[in-house]
Amino acid sequence: MASVDRSPGRRLAVLDAPSNLGLRPPSAGTVPGCYKLAGAVRDQGFLGRIDAEDAGYLTPPRYDRGAWQPGDGVFHAAAIASYTTRLADRLSALVDRARFPVVLGGECSNLLGPALALRRRGRYGVVYLDGHSDFRHPGNSRSVGAAGGEALALVTGRGQADLTELEALKPYVRDADAVLLGIREDDEHAAEVRAAGIAVWAAREIVPDPAAVVPAVLTQLGRDELDGFWVHLDVDILDASVMPAVDSPEPGGLDHAQLRALLTPLVTAPRCVGLDVGIFDPDLDPDARLAAELTDTLVAALTG
Repeated sequence: MASVDRSPGRRLAVLDAPSNLGLRPPSAGTVPGCYKLAGAVRDQGFLGRIDAEDAGYLTPPRYDRGAWQPGDGVFHAAAIASYTTRLADRLSALVDRARFPVVLGGECSNLLGPALALRRRGRYGVVYLDGHSDFRHPGNSRSVGAAGGEALALVTGRGQADLTELEALKPYVRDADAVLLGIREDDEHAAEVRAAGIAVWAAREIVPDPAAVVPAVLTQLGRDELDGFWVHLDVDILDASVMPAVDSPEPGGLDHAQLRALLTPLVTAPRCVGLDVGIFDPDLDPDARLAAELTDTLVAALTG
């Protein structure tokens, strides 16, 4: 298996992957607005500010749940599986050229694409920055349906086979190779995540000194058997007072300074191979103030 070049000189490459397939509609007759995230961040001059290559746009399938009903499994599953494979192909081409992909989503099931791309190459970990565990699966819930709320479960092999067994590579990420950062204390699946052997730091543990968490995370993912790790950022890790433009805002999260202190040493670590960002909904940010603040944080982190 070919591993990713870990040279700190790898150039950043921004790829838009604006799938909203894994979220429930915010109201009848509407679609989740997170597909506009990439455009909102680009409008803030993101590519030029991080001196990134423009890796283009991966057109997502249409959002249409059709006749889906609760109990039918994950809605849009076939479309998500197809998009995952296409995204993995695009990312594979980037890392073959020694690029550091920055994927602008989208929602959390986009992580399936990087996870599959890296699983093809070897054994990689994931750092999952999120206000929620996204660990819902058929073994713990009757409410399976929205893949964005099931993404960590899916990449670690829990869920329906058409999403967890692509190319017979289940699991894309082993439990011991995953780290979950930023969940709130009342997360309903936190105990199960910890019992599975996934390392967890809740937001309450991170807020006092975010940088203090990083050495333990890098030690966890710096083991010799790992070829590197990917970082997934759901912006609802931020406190609802700071980032209300998400589908499930929660109190008790980080502020931007704390997120920068946490994210910067992760994405600039030599063994980090890429980043995806999701869930920000520009429909809930009419004056683009939140987009500007989010972009400032991403620029600060990626430029070190």
